[in-house]
Amino acid sequence: MLSRCVTKTRFCSAGVARLVSTRVDGSDTSPLSKEILRKTGPRRRSVPSLIQERIESGRAVTLSELRLISKRLIRSNRHDLALQMMERMEENQKDVQFSDYDIALRLEMIIKTHGLKQGEEYFERLLDSSVSMRVAKSAYLPLLRAYVKKKMVKEGEALMEKLNGLGFLVTPHPFNEIMKLYEASYQYEKVVMVVSMMKGNKIPRNVLSYNLWMNACCEVSGVAGVETVYREMVGDKSVEVGWSSLCTLANVYAKGGFVEKAKLVLESAEKMLNRSNRLGYSFLITLYASLGDNDGVVRLWEASKSVCGRISCANYICVLSSLVKIGDLEEAERVFSEWEAQCFNYDVRVSNVLLGAFVRNGHIRRAESLHTRVLERGGNPNYKTWEILMEGWVKCQHMDKAIDAMHRTFELMERCHWRPSQNIVMAIAEYFEKEEKIEEASAYVRDLHRLGLASLPVYRLLLRMHEHAQSPASHIYEMMKLDKIRIE
Repeated sequence: MLSRCVTKTRFCSAGVARLVSTRVDGSDTSPLSKEILRKTGPRRRSVPSLIQERIESGRAVTLSELRLISKRLIRSNRHDLALQMMERMEENQKDVQFSDYDIALRLEMIIKTHGLKQGEEYFERLLDSSVSMRVAKSAYLPLLRAYVKKKMVKEGEALMEKLNGLGFLVTPHPFNEIMKLYEASYQYEKVVMVVSMMKGNKIPRNVLSYNLWMNACCEVSGVAGVETVYREMVGDKSVEVGWSSLCTLANVYAKGGFVEKAKLVLESAEKMLNRSNRLGYSFLITLYASLGDNDGVVRLWEASKSVCGRISCANYICVLSSLVKIGDLEEAERVFSEWEAQCFNYDVRVSNVLLGAFVRNGHIRRAESLHTRVLERGGNPNYKTWEILMEGWVKCQHMDKAIDAMHRTFELMERCHWRPSQNIVMAIAEYFEKEEKIEEASAYVRDLHRLGLASLPVYRLLLRMHEHAQSPASHIYEMMKLDKIRIE
């Protein structure tokens, strides 16, 4: 934890998402851009070689062009190529003064491409250089955010101590990040201590600071403490209370069981929503659902349609999840049909919400009908689809269907980190034992072993089957040995 904070010269620290776009405008249609942005093809090479070829041919490569290409690479999640571009910019633009935006973006790309260790080393090199020390003042946030994301409390605190010693802690942004870290690690008392530190050193609080403070006070001192913070926020002339803060307050009331208070606050929040962005609508829809307020969910959903732009799958997932939560399956089906009528690509993440609701409520026939409908529309089932169906089929003892679904997930597991629940795994194994299907059980356990899913209960079951059939079991013990599983 920080011992103290020394305030020095103020600086402006903006979000990483803005870093390159603030420097360029217009569209990028250059041959260099097309070559670098091409994802596949026989001519794809490293970024430096493509740029060098351009230079050797006598054509100019401007800094603004490189920045714009970097921006587009980041948008397509090609962080390694974006990093190559930034390194090339630094190597070949010696006479150009790079901004804190450029440096912070490069630090973020290093972390995403090579990991935290190299990001830390790059930041240390910045601090060792008198030239880059200036931009380091605004470029440390990606490193601090990486610690927050990985819940690395000691490392986050150590960085804050270092920044404090350098006189970098003069805006609310780093304090907000360390508060996020403390909340993620359930150290709510430390969040309150951070706010006290900000006050003592005259660091201004922004909206996020107050929202984090209110969340922490809810855990530390209850609703009364949150109301005190909210009143302080209202009295802070440098902060404009918006829908996000009201949502935070409403959530606190909801947690405390003050339903009517929560609804009154949400009604006030509705009046502050940005009519050009759906983000606030999604927050309010979720909160109304937590209060069991069906009318509020439907009202906000219909109001969100007045916002310009296409309604995304994420928006549909939000409202469907909310309707399912409050048990309004009829309205959920209506909204789902609305999505189906306008979707270009059939995203099964949307249909999975309704599919899961059918299964949890025991409507297996409706779930199967929906699954058939999804396949007919060109939807591609993912691991969650099969997991939902397996749970329904096991519950209804439609084991042949559950087994077929499990084998389909085995194929998907080779390309993702998802793993089925042990309850489902054991239910299928127990079915094989009950039906005395030793060959099917053996093949099943071999697949589990291959995918790292075999457990002691599964092996015990298979050993019982082999003992009952008086069949050799040496291959089972060999698999157990490889899995480092022993029978006591």
